[in-house]
Amino acid sequence: MSDKEMLRVTQTGSPIGRPLNQRETLRGLGLGKLNRTVLLEDTPAVRGMIKKVSHLVCFETNDSVGD
Repeated sequence: MSDKEMLRVTQTGSPIGRPLNQRETLRGLGLGKLNRTVLLEDTPAVRGMIKKVSHLVCFETNDSVGD
């Protein structure tokens, strides 16, 4: 496939009652419903978005993602 590092991000918390910027960040990551998982390229921008909503998501690096 490709040699780029990937992250598997899963939404674990609800955006209900959260500030608008956190809900928009989840949307920007491709999330929006509980337990939805997306595979994203590991970039500083994506890492920053994950950090912003770290209490609503969990992620794993691609040591074995995509294999």
